[in-house]
Amino acid sequence: MSENPAVGRRERKKAATRQAIADAALELFLEHGFDRVSVRDVAERADVSTTTLFAHFPGKEALVFDREAEVEASLTAAVRERPEGQGVVEALRAHALRSWVQLESDPRRERFAALVQETPALREYWERMWMRHAGALGAAIASELGREPDDLACSALARFVLEVPALATTRSDPLASVETVFDLLIHGWQASQLGSGDTSTDQREG
Repeated sequence: MSENPAVGRRERKKAATRQAIADAALELFLEHGFDRVSVRDVAERADVSTTTLFAHFPGKEALVFDREAEVEASLTAAVRERPEGQGVVEALRAHALRSWVQLESDPRRERFAALVQETPALREYWERMWMRHAGALGAAIASELGREPDDLACSALARFVLEVPALATTRSDPLASVETVFDLLIHGWQASQLGSGDTSTDQREG
């Protein structure tokens, strides 16, 4: 049965409206600062009512992180929908190379990062969102490996993976940085240090 064209148009219109609101919000926040811009200002810039705005976003902070649901869904899908025979960490490496390295090319990246870091409300929101993503990813990894949802190793791996964007996108070669971090996750610290003279202490501690 074919999709109802009216439903398809309605969903596309909703998505376009949501994107227009998010774009207007980010423009205003980058221009004037998060605290100096009101929800009404954003609604006026996007040419929608505040009622429409709140129908798409639960609060002002969510306007900044408009892709949080999409990001979480793509993370868990990278694990659950990986090709047969591909390991979990390799699947997450492929996802990082496909999705996060592109962040470096966004001309607003540095200003966006500064906006979040300089705004306490946004930092707090980001930390809560990061923990939700880590919980969802850890549970997805555990499910794929047949472990308990709160398995420590799976939770730790999820948190390590979610640190990759912050580590990689600030380096001169983000792609190589992603590869280095995932090589470390796959092969471990001791293996990465072979020949560097930094293995004896690790071995004694082990």
